[in-house]
Amino acid sequence: MAAAWAMPLDFDPPKVLLVVDSRTLTRELIEASGVFALNIPTRAIAETTLTVGTLTGRDGDKFDALGIATTPARTIDVPLVAGCAAWLECRVIPEPHNEKRYDLFIAEVTAAWADPALFSNGRWHFTDAGSKTVHYLAGGAFFETGDAFNVEAKQP
Repeated sequence: MAAAWAMPLDFDPPKVLLVVDSRTLTRELIEASGVFALNIPTRAIAETTLTVGTLTGRDGDKFDALGIATTPARTIDVPLVAGCAAWLECRVIPEPHNEKRYDLFIAEVTAAWADPALFSNGRWHFTDAGSKTVHYLAGGAFFETGDAFNVEAKQP
């Protein structure tokens, strides 16, 4: 399932914002179930990510057609995409006005975890270009997470 945009909203409890077009099957499934998963893809699966986002599940099972492996979620009844860097399981906090007017969902994160080879001690550790997380822009364009660096604050 593809979303137009997702971003963090709050940390205690953790919440996210999600924008999903009202004409999509993804939207219908979220509205019917009240849950969704955010799968954080890597560059290695960017082509598959784009392809999934351009197909509709109304024409058949996209995951089966593309050979996408999934695993069951821990707290909600949705599949998680194997090979991602991280996963967030989310339960919608109903806000009918925002959902209808802005296609915007607010959700509480009920479970979250990352591939331990890529994330530990509160930091990402990308081992190669294919393991970096990607973020979709538009028209087939993505950007990937860049290099980490540290900065120390100056003392006044």
